[in-house]
Amino acid sequence: MILVALPLLGIIFAGRDPAAYLEIPPTTRYVRQAGFSWPWFAFFTVADLLLMAGLLWAVRCGHRKKPGTPEGSASPGAFPWWGWAGLALCLSNWLLAWQRFSWFWLFQPHTFLPIWAGFILAVNALAVKRSGSCLLLRRPLRFVLLFPASAGFWWFFEYLNRFVQNWYYTGIEGMGPGAYSYFSSLAFATVLPGVLSMIDLLSTVPALGRGLARCRPIRLPPPRWVAPATLAAAGAGLALIGRFPDQLFALLWVSPLLIFLAIQALTGRRTLLQPLRSGDWRPVVIPALAALACGFFWEMWNYFSLARWTYSIPHVQRFHLFEMPILGYGGYLPFGLACLAAGMPVIGDPFNQADRY
Repeated sequence: MILVALPLLGIIFAGRDPAAYLEIPPTTRYVRQAGFSWPWFAFFTVADLLLMAGLLWAVRCGHRKKPGTPEGSASPGAFPWWGWAGLALCLSNWLLAWQRFSWFWLFQPHTFLPIWAGFILAVNALAVKRSGSCLLLRRPLRFVLLFPASAGFWWFFEYLNRFVQNWYYTGIEGMGPGAYSYFSSLAFATVLPGVLSMIDLLSTVPALGRGLARCRPIRLPPPRWVAPATLAAAGAGLALIGRFPDQLFALLWVSPLLIFLAIQALTGRRTLLQPLRSGDWRPVVIPALAALACGFFWEMWNYFSLARWTYSIPHVQRFHLFEMPILGYGGYLPFGLACLAAGMPVIGDPFNQADRY
């Protein structure tokens, strides 16, 4: 309720009509982003480099701390048949998405779902080959429940995007509200299963899994004063995001995560950052890397698709990798933590041995 209400209240208090921000399909372009700016580009470059340097430092630590011999009962297995089926589904629909076959025109805008369904199967199959287990096989019912949870999760980010309009969709012309909501929900349902499956796969890498669990403990400030300050600052930023989209657009990816963590801390619940106190860096590093890896495939498969998204980001709209400005990939790092936070109530904690099995 807090996350949904804050940006809308900011618009209402500014005297604007909130109806435009609730439009489905989201076709009206009412936010005009600022042009490219070298000072802002430099600022976000430094921010992204610091984040990446932190990740590389953590991976280096995990590599040094990884055990010399495998631990636990998990052992590698064969690549299962359904993994090959998923790979075939992914690759065939990738071809169909990027071509314009006349006989396929009716289904051309709807290739996102089968591409990502095949990708999710292939990633889980690769985890089986590496460790003998995977997220899909350990908790199949909960894994299925991730799909509707994922649709609601990404609809929230679509809602936030209405206040900054950093991306918009093409190839959806002629879709009414019902058709758009239905087909979009099918596509959005693959986000959490994709990222959490990638988290599970990366956890099978010794330097990222067992290695990151043995790194240096980090002293965190006491939550009794950090959490209220974080909640106030992140909440204010989210409330103002629609009034100052050129300055605060990056908070779309940061504020929801900070608000969620602050509320967890204030209510005495375990947060994603708490394992850092014991030297376990996995809940922070692996989700960020997983989302970045998935982000690469999202942007690549989007590039030549008929129904696709296009970016319009203030200050940094230059030097693209596919459709995404290169600095925009930094947003995937906090997004990975948000995916983990949203998925844990459904699938459990992937870094807790009791929840994994």
